[in-house]
Amino acid sequence: MEGGNTVVLRTMASKIEDVVLLHGGDLSSDIAEQIETKLPINGTTHIHKVAMSKSKDFKTALLEGPLAKPTTLAIFVAQTIENEAPPETAGACIRFFKRKTHPETLLSDKIQFVVLGLGDSNLLLDRQHTAAKDCNQVAQALDARLESLGGKRFCQRGECDERTGLLEVEPFIDMLVEKIKECL
Repeated sequence: MEGGNTVVLRTMASKIEDVVLLHGGDLSSDIAEQIETKLPINGTTHIHKVAMSKSKDFKTALLEGPLAKPTTLAIFVAQTIENEAPPETAGACIRFFKRKTHPETLLSDKIQFVVLGLGDSNLLLDRQHTAAKDCNQVAQALDARLESLGGKRFCQRGECDERTGLLEVEPFIDMLVEKIKECL
């Protein structure tokens, strides 16, 4: 849901051979582990965990190495902390993709992606001075940017709120796992 309207995304996901879980921060690492434990394992699908803080690792995994192919699904678990910022450990990855100097084809024919946002709307209520309008702004901006760089969206972005106990996490993971199973 965005602005009270249901958003229908028409994506044509292709076969998945590799899954790259990108995380940064304690909470996103915990959620990435939850996703990893539920991912279907078969003889042809491989799971790779990459920390967003290690810029060489995520750049190699997504742009240059053997995982930079249309059959790779990159799952970004993106947390927003105060004032629209990612955790320090995710900053390198988020800043890299935000660069305006990247060509619009940076991710074309390289990966499929999905973004799961983690935020805490209590931070919006507690602060008198914040520019943030939503507790998942890092995920929203990353999702839009990955698409503008030629990435192929695998499924709709998920958004979770710590204030509500992250109730949205389990349904999102279940939906994601089912969609991955369809593409094996």
